[in-house]
Amino acid sequence: MNLQEVTLFIGSIRENLSKVIVGKEQGVDLLLTALLAKGHILLEDVPGTGKTLLAKVLARSLDCSFNRIQFTPDLLPSDLSGINFYNQKSGDFQFRPGPVFANILLADEINRATPRTQSSLLECMEERQITIDGVTHELEAPFLVIATQNPIDNQGTFPLPEAQLDRFLMRITTGYPSSEEGIHILQRFRQSNPMDTIYSVVSAKDVLSAQQFAASVNISDDLLTYIIQITEATRKSPSVKLGASPRASGALLRAAQGYALVRGRDYVTPDDIKSVAVPVLAHRLLFNHGLKSREAQGVELVNQVLHQVEVPTELVAFTRSGRVE
Repeated sequence: MNLQEVTLFIGSIRENLSKVIVGKEQGVDLLLTALLAKGHILLEDVPGTGKTLLAKVLARSLDCSFNRIQFTPDLLPSDLSGINFYNQKSGDFQFRPGPVFANILLADEINRATPRTQSSLLECMEERQITIDGVTHELEAPFLVIATQNPIDNQGTFPLPEAQLDRFLMRITTGYPSSEEGIHILQRFRQSNPMDTIYSVVSAKDVLSAQQFAASVNISDDLLTYIIQITEATRKSPSVKLGASPRASGALLRAAQGYALVRGRDYVTPDDIKSVAVPVLAHRLLFNHGLKSREAQGVELVNQVLHQVEVPTELVAFTRSGRVE
């Protein structure tokens, strides 16, 4: 793919999403960014704001296999991975794959499952493989986990551990719609469900090609230094117990490259990095104390860091061929 083809790819998915989703422009941009950056997504918002609907429309827009798992406290790791069962007819054990063997996996209300079940996704999300009874199974590319959770619904939930949160490229929140958007939602769903008219507009091969192009988006050494300075600054605050890791630095790089493509460019600018810094870094930070929630403290600290770290003054822009302008 080239830049023009990737732009058409993004436009096709965005147009499909707009048939069902009202508003949420920034959330849609971040969702497309994560898809291009091969990153998993944590959709966290209050109940009834369309988290699951957004994930399902994206999955249906892609000609990829899709599975949904409703996470509950009694869900077992084998319910996700699959099992080896004894076939009496053949007289041997056979493997029955679980729902993780899909291109798009929707983990609905992921924080309702026990930590043991949550941890069964760690290998899948990081290495795109899963080991069952000592045998490692590769997961077919593209592989994307979209997880949802309700922040205010604490009863019967298990907070995601740091290792699990660190596997998500971004945590996306969209909030309530405006009054005008609320009216549009009622009008759109009044007579029928627009989901019935959604079909795939891009193939799995297109997704892989777009992801490959996203990895080649140009970024100057000055901006690489800028990314490192931002992540290191999160570790120096006295209120932080656990700052952004080297994995977070890589995630910020890949997200900035993907966001540049969403904005129609094949080179990264400081604004691209600033636009994705909060959704990439805020959920990875752990604080010593504070009256505010962990999420609120994370957003506040990352915004503070963005104001403190000096933006590179000599910016390097690239043409599509990579020649410095």
